[in-house]
Amino acid sequence: IFIEWMKGATTNICYNLLDRNVNEKKLGDKIAFYWEGNEPGDSAKITYSELLHKVCQFANVLRSQGVKKGDRISIYMPMILELVVAMLACARIGALHSIVFAGFSADSLCERILDCGCSLLITADAFYRGDKLIILKQIADEALQKCKDKGCPLKKCIVVKHLAREEVAVDGTCSKSPPLKRLCQDVQIPWNPAMDVWWHELMSSASSECEPEWCDSEDELFILYTSGSTGKPKGVLHTVGGYMLFAATSFKYVFDYQPEDVYWCTADIGWITGHSYLTYGPLANGATSVLFEGVPTYPDIGRMWSIVDKYKVTKFYTAPTAIRLLMKQGEEPVRKHSRKSLKVLGSVGEPINPEAWLWYYRVVGEERCPIVDTFWQTETGGHMLTPLPAATPMKPGSATFPFFGVVPAILNESGEELEGEAEGYLVFKQPWPGIMRTLYGNHQQFETTYFKKFPGYYVTGDGCRRDKDGYYWITGRIDDMLNVSGHLLSTAEVESALLEHAAISEAAVVSHPHPLKGECLYCFVTLRDGHEFTKKLTDELKKQVREKIGPIATPDYIQCAPGLPKTRSGKITRRILRKIAKNDQDLGDISTLANPGIIKHLFNSRCDTK
Repeated sequence: IFIEWMKGATTNICYNLLDRNVNEKKLGDKIAFYWEGNEPGDSAKITYSELLHKVCQFANVLRSQGVKKGDRISIYMPMILELVVAMLACARIGALHSIVFAGFSADSLCERILDCGCSLLITADAFYRGDKLIILKQIADEALQKCKDKGCPLKKCIVVKHLAREEVAVDGTCSKSPPLKRLCQDVQIPWNPAMDVWWHELMSSASSECEPEWCDSEDELFILYTSGSTGKPKGVLHTVGGYMLFAATSFKYVFDYQPEDVYWCTADIGWITGHSYLTYGPLANGATSVLFEGVPTYPDIGRMWSIVDKYKVTKFYTAPTAIRLLMKQGEEPVRKHSRKSLKVLGSVGEPINPEAWLWYYRVVGEERCPIVDTFWQTETGGHMLTPLPAATPMKPGSATFPFFGVVPAILNESGEELEGEAEGYLVFKQPWPGIMRTLYGNHQQFETTYFKKFPGYYVTGDGCRRDKDGYYWITGRIDDMLNVSGHLLSTAEVESALLEHAAISEAAVVSHPHPLKGECLYCFVTLRDGHEFTKKLTDELKKQVREKIGPIATPDYIQCAPGLPKTRSGKITRRILRKIAKNDQDLGDISTLANPGIIKHLFNSRCDTK
């Protein structure tokens, strides 16, 4: 299976985002990003010409470090302007960026560096997420040591001085607002002179003239890892031309982009939403965006709306998890801010429940802002099912209709297309420009994962219902994946983290409904002989998962299970475990189970999930 779009044509995505807007569209003085730091009052802004200047400088820095077209560069950074500069500098010289979310653990970072053979890491000293200090360089160093131990040392690590930034002389190319209020304590940043170099020192002598590397439309642009059902993350690979077109076009139409807009996507750039709808899509359209380092609840639960008012945000794109979190705090923190500038609201990451949709529409948008509830995936590169604002009649919780050129279908278990009202597997019938081209270094897995179950279709792994009006409703994952706060996790990934603990002989993980996160993790663990199930063990298991994967994967519930329901061939039946987790006694057919007697015991020893 292969996909090509305008192969043989040449372009450069960074040229299209920056040079074209500065030189041809004369947008050099337009703000590209308002940066809003974790602390209110810590902010900066950068224009298109300033961004071009910095990207060219850093592209020259990368070239001076021996980086060339086709090399892979790992980026592990907080939400700061240098993150955008780094990714666009890679794109300018034809190197692939592999961005790892700064909430991931050292193990996760190491695994992603090794999988695609990165030659260089770009990170930052430290940052605050709310009131929590994260010494990112320390985690990065742990990951680099693990890479070295596995026989794959990196050559260099470039470090942004972010926490102690006020000590760095500003060269005047990036306008800053006075005075910086970043919480600054005497933090010890680990340093290895043989390997580590400061970003600002490399930039100070770099030229701002840098000819872009002209690339074929099908040259590789970036790798972004997403959880795989085997437990090993998959390196989703996107290419230059089709991805650029799809991100640019979907941004323009789905958010009804107008030149005077101020657009804010709250997603971290470490996720696909931050790639497509914070960096590539908006910049391709010459848009002004907000880049926010902090969290929605710091220093208070009105932070989102004070930022909306501060920058007069017109288009706002966030996740159902954030909406549910803010909804829990009531209407008052929202209503005490004006929000008069808002025109379109967007939702991304997981299906939004109708209750949260209605709150978003009535309270945040005051019933005057259309909501675009967008369904898409890391693999699709951009929006697949979405309303168009003020053009599509809305239904709370529906991802509505396919975007231009996207042809969905719903299949039954036998692979037959269902017409009219139907529920089954959501698939797509033909390629679109933004579709992933392969899984990095593993085309076989790409074909097996996305095309084998139903030959001739791209298989999303999601269940879907189509109503009598033709609207599509995503019903959730059908495979062994979990969607926690909009982040995809594989059950196998969490299970293997639990199994590394000496006390555990067997583990199974299922999803459980959660009022804020949408879904959370409910784990069943079987102990080895001689071990006791205690609160101390539960805490150790949660800590183990945090360290192996990251805080987003921390289980909410861990139940001790003397045995797990299995088929006669030894396969764990997660369908039944999901029912037990939800205390749903309607188990359906259990005749295939080898040990039906275990079920009653598991119901009796359920965790209290009220």
